[in-house]
Order: sequence, then structure tokens, then C-alpha cells
Amino acid sequence: MDSAWAGLADLVLPRTCAGCGVPGDVLCRRCGRLLTVPGLATPRRFPPGFPPTVAAGSYAGPVRAAVLAFKERGRAELAPVLGTALALAVAGVLAAVPDDGPVLLVPVPASRAGLRSRGRDHVRELTRCAVAELRAAGVAAEEARLLRRHGRVRDSAGLSAAQRRVNLTGTFVPAGAAPAGGLLVLVDDVVTSGATLTEAAAVLDRARSANGTPVLAAVVAATPRRGRASDRTKVAPG
Repeated sequence: MDSAWAGLADLVLPRTCAGCGVPGDVLCRRCGRLLTVPGLATPRRFPPGFPPTVAAGSYAGPVRAAVLAFKERGRAELAPVLGTALALAVAGVLAAVPDDGPVLLVPVPASRAGLRSRGRDHVRELTRCAVAELRAAGVAAEEARLLRRHGRVRDSAGLSAAQRRVNLTGTFVPAGAAPAGGLLVLVDDVVTSGATLTEAAAVLDRARSANGTPVLAAVVAATPRRGRASDRTKVAPG
């Protein structure tokens, strides 16, 4: 039944690549390749405490267009494609920090304003797809909703990196007890200034301080340093 509805939708609304607009797949092969070389995210100014973060691609060009189409323009059919990219970024984390225990993907929780405007939690959608991909590859992965939003946050558009950090201070609180074992990997769609991941990682670190295992992070895409979109340290996907 799902395939029949998908076929009908293709007749009425032919699919186009969310990255470049050519007819065909939701993300064409050429644009999809931009999300297959994981590398370390390098914000222009590293916030103190920024967790080591692997990104599947650079938040520029077709990748940026695809992420925005999924996040802001309702193209939910991109979830499996971008979720696979997120799984690849997580695999890059695992390649750098081998761990025999379970891998717990902690989605950055959506704000109330984001949920209202989009009608969905897009990061959780990506997380579920990434977990499915990792499990299919034999990785003991699961989603762990260990964070929740607390209070209101102003729109970060136009704020400097320092202002973003101040704006996010106290935003996240634990949503439950962090497990003693397993590798915690924060996941989000995009990292720009690094302020969100830094604040979220600090909360998780405090919640499981007795364990001592560092909190790492993985994202679909990271904003490249100005003029150096392809200059990222590559991480083997494992």
C-alpha cells in the first residue's frame, strides 16, 4: 500500500533532488556523495568544552539545500537518506574511539518553537533512521532521550558565537539517569558555532561524571570554515 501511494505521489508531484533540483531521486547520486566522507567538525571558534564531533558532510551547496528542505520545507522523505549520513558520522566516531559497549544516540531536543513551526521533531526522525542503519550493520545502537529543553531560548539568527553560548546557557537539563555503560553520542542535524552541542555535552558530562567516558557527537553536516569548505580532517568510517 505504501509503495502504491508513493507511486501515485510521484505521478502527481514528480520527485526532484533536494540538493540540485534534477528530476529523479530525493537526493541524486552526485549530491549524495557529498555526505559520504565523514570528517571532524571545525567551528570557526571552538567553544570551550566543544565535544569531538564528526560530520558526514559540509553544510554548504546541495547538502545545505537538502538539510533545509528536510528541516524547514516538509520533505520528510529525506529522513532515510540523511539518517544514513548521520549513521556514517556515528561510524566515524566509533572508528576514532573504539568501544565494545552499546552506542547510545542522544538527540538534541527540539525547542517548543521548533516543534510548533515544523509540527515534528526532525532530529528524532534522523536518530531513529540512524539507529536502524547502525543495527543493520551490526552495531549495538539505540536512541537515548537523556536531555530536555528548559526555559525559553531566543532566536539565534544574527547572534555571535559568544552570544549564542550565553543564549543557550541552562537550556538543557537531564531527562533521566545516564547509564553507567555505553558510549554517549550526541546527534543533531547541523553544527554551526558549536554552542548547542557544547551546552548539551556539558549537561551529559555532569550527569555521568562518575563514569568518566567522554561525550562525543555526530551530525549530518557542519558549517565549513570560510573559504575552506573541503578542508576537513577525514575520519575513516570503519
